[in-house]
Amino acid sequence: MKKILTTTAAAVSIALCSLVANAADFKPAVAYDSTGKFDKSFGQAVAENGVIKFMAQSDTKVRELVPSSDAQREQGLERLARKGFSPILVVGFLYATPLQKIAAKYPDSNFIIIDAVVDLPNVKSVLFKEQEGSFLVGALAAMKSKTAKVGFVGGMDIPLIRRFACGYEQGAKFVNQDAEVFQNMTGSTNAAWSDPARGSELAKSQFSKGADIVFAAAGGTGVGVYQAAADEGKYAIGVDSNQNYIHPGVMLTSMVKRVGVATVDAFNAAEKGNFTAGIQNLGLKENGVDWALDEFNRDLITPDMEGKIAGIKAQIVSGEIKVHDYMSDNTCKY
Repeated sequence: MKKILTTTAAAVSIALCSLVANAADFKPAVAYDSTGKFDKSFGQAVAENGVIKFMAQSDTKVRELVPSSDAQREQGLERLARKGFSPILVVGFLYATPLQKIAAKYPDSNFIIIDAVVDLPNVKSVLFKEQEGSFLVGALAAMKSKTAKVGFVGGMDIPLIRRFACGYEQGAKFVNQDAEVFQNMTGSTNAAWSDPARGSELAKSQFSKGADIVFAAAGGTGVGVYQAAADEGKYAIGVDSNQNYIHPGVMLTSMVKRVGVATVDAFNAAEKGNFTAGIQNLGLKENGVDWALDEFNRDLITPDMEGKIAGIKAQIVSGEIKVHDYMSDNTCKY
């Protein structure tokens, strides 16, 4: 009996030590993209709906890093790892290459990357089914459009943004097979995410062709698209975070990616010692993407439109509607 009690006490002691060690090792950090944490889009969604919310419910402060240039991504990431931060969450696909190097160099640290895959045993890759959320806002745009012409302005011309565009076009054509969808990408470099003047120019060009709604998946460049819609008396659709508040009455909706929720979930798991590497892919079924309906666009959405979008969403979740993923074969199918 004494031996059993001793063994049990030892086991409890080891478990408690393990929990203490996990708590001691938990030193979270987040590295934003060079566009910053107040970009009114992707980075801000991570900051406001993720980091701030996590710190409000935890006694742990999250260290934040915003690189001032592309070169500082790797430098800043290594500095965080060298100082013992773990897990380190990095925001955006542009961190994929530096993270591949730094995560391999610091195998005892854990990392989380949003919007890219890094296949290492200490990296969790969080992806989103942007095509599903984009399908919903494309369907909504086709319902609202009076011209049967809608537009899309992307940021950097990469497969990820083509995935948004393809989902949007599929949704529009699901509602109206004769709908015309104009598409433009802002550029081929990282500067494409922060060029509102070019965004405005592209949106106005699409409006001149008859489009009355434009969806922007372009980071800070989207601000120019939204302003152009306000200037022209048209509608715009936001992206990543809920941007309906930017121009109430102009923003038809926003295609939201719940990157903030993913951030909180990842930090909570790591704090409890439950960090897991591998790929997590979040779509409508997993509540990872959606469309935004609130006080800022409520008057623009009729009950009939809302009901139809709810039905389409249910069909996607059930698998009845299969949304093609551009990144599966770099083509857009309908």
